[in-house]
Amino acid sequence: MVSLWINLLYGGQQQPNLAVMTARAIPFQFMDKDTMQNLKSFLRLTAGAGALAAALFCADSAPVRAADSSFTPAQRAEIVNIMRNALKTDPSILSDAIASLQNQAAAQKSASALDLVRHNKPLFGGSSTDVVLGNPQGTLNVVEFYDPRCPYCRKVLDDLDALVAAEPDLRLVEKVIPVLGPNSTLDAQAIMAAGLQSKYIPFQKILMADSSAPGMDRIRNAARQAGLDTDKLVKDMKSSAVTTALAKNVALARSINLEGTPTFIIGDQAIIPGAVSLSELKAAVDKLKSSH
Repeated sequence: MVSLWINLLYGGQQQPNLAVMTARAIPFQFMDKDTMQNLKSFLRLTAGAGALAAALFCADSAPVRAADSSFTPAQRAEIVNIMRNALKTDPSILSDAIASLQNQAAAQKSASALDLVRHNKPLFGGSSTDVVLGNPQGTLNVVEFYDPRCPYCRKVLDDLDALVAAEPDLRLVEKVIPVLGPNSTLDAQAIMAAGLQSKYIPFQKILMADSSAPGMDRIRNAARQAGLDTDKLVKDMKSSAVTTALAKNVALARSINLEGTPTFIIGDQAIIPGAVSLSELKAAVDKLKSSH
């Protein structure tokens, strides 16, 4: 439907490159007084620019039907011509409308995810199978979802140590999730199995710093360096305890529509995707602290 409207508005001419458009206002200055009044009425009926974009994209939508009932055929044709000419003169109008709708959708998605976190706090922060960095009784709760094969997750490891050292009331829960394929699954299983020997963090750091070829030889070597019972680790990797814990972590990640790793949940205030800087993490924790 979007392409249909673009073709209609541009009359078969070359369509704009939306990637290189810049944000500018609708050029109303070329409209006469009556035309301006008609357009203002139309915009009120369609509830602003966002609804206008929806009206353009959905020819049979309710806003369009409402507009149809309020304008004569000549007025409707004039409004279409106004919008066609406006988009030809300044095609960034369309990209701005699309960006606005995308931003609204992202905000709604984040709000829904945070609402789920608020209603399921024990699932996100109270698991007995995930490691807790910092103060286990801390009141500043942060959850990190990470994949052991993710380069950005590796990059942020030292920042997490610095963050924990800087805030004595921080309780940072690490949830490992294998999202990058079979080798991620092997590493995640090994890290969880190391936790059964109380060696989660030492093993995690050794394994995630190891750049050798992935596989069981690499895992066994990391286990020996961490002082683990290697045979027990290999056996525990396939245990129901490890399998169930990882499945729960993955299910939680899906419940908030996690799109990448690392992803940080800051209390019930914010969800931060990506390898953010230490200063950004500190700012988020400081904001959480100020709300307590």
